[in-house]
Amino acid sequence: MNGDALLTTGPLPTTGPLPTTGPLLTIGELARRTGLTVKTVRFYSDQGIVSPADRNPAGHRRYGADAVARLDLVRTLRELGLGLPEVRQVLEREHGLPEVAAAHAAALDVRIRVLRLRQAVLRTVAARGATAEELTLVHRLARLTQDERGRLVGEFLAEVFGAGASRDGRFEGAARSLTPELPEEASAEQVEAWVELALLAEDAGFRELLRGLAAEEAAEAAAVGAGAVPRPGLAVLVRELAGPAVAGGVAPDAAEAARVGDLLLERYARLVGADGLDGPVLRARLRERLVERLRAMADPRRERYLELLAVVNGWAAPESSAEVMDWAVRALG
Repeated sequence: MNGDALLTTGPLPTTGPLPTTGPLLTIGELARRTGLTVKTVRFYSDQGIVSPADRNPAGHRRYGADAVARLDLVRTLRELGLGLPEVRQVLEREHGLPEVAAAHAAALDVRIRVLRLRQAVLRTVAARGATAEELTLVHRLARLTQDERGRLVGEFLAEVFGAGASRDGRFEGAARSLTPELPEEASAEQVEAWVELALLAEDAGFRELLRGLAAEEAAEAAAVGAGAVPRPGLAVLVRELAGPAVAGGVAPDAAEAARVGDLLLERYARLVGADGLDGPVLRARLRERLVERLRAMADPRRERYLELLAVVNGWAAPESSAEVMDWAVRALG
């Protein structure tokens, strides 16, 4: 393309006869100079986008040198997606180029958002091997408005944490930390993550899993007492005690792993206010409760939700705890 055509400060040639400031060009020569086909140049000429400066005795069209600059601009506008009516408005100065470009950019923004949604739907369906019924669900989730997304997430978290969450600052904070907020100008990756996350949020089994985890944590907090000094949660304890063993390659059936398991059980007893209890039966029950908690926390759906949440909200990817949780369960078993 001739870049000078876009930098000129003077008026563009009109659609009437062009000035003959140099040798006239045949339609074939004009096509070669602009990189267009003869058929395309003839079409633009027939539409009045560019007009011949003269005709030879045989009636063949001849064009001035300014036709090159005009067609260069037409080609650029067309490649950017503007239609012929918009191109004509720019050429005839009915609308300024900046205004037309801004309007077209705004229209493309809408189109891009629609295409991102469609891309997210198709990728999700392809990855899940979805049925026709699931396709409809995925498409609906992708097209939810911001308010509709908020209601879906609100209902999900209300079911997980219960009505008491709004009166308990700790659980209210936990609910906020699990809230996805898809930005208005979301990337295709964020839209895909939102769709998968919304599918998880509507999964009854996943809701039951998180509801059980929240109820266990609430019961443990109540057992310690409202006035007690806050203590690290179970996930923190597991990473603190089992993490170094996993990193060091300690097998979960090794003697060292058994010692880590005993220490984890002891710290868990303190966490739930049962450190004063003793006896093999009580310890066995406490160990069984701890193992069940860890198995629930190691559920891949929980970790996947946190991964998707980070993508949607633009956060750093969370550290995976699956390996440590699994190791702790086996060490305690």
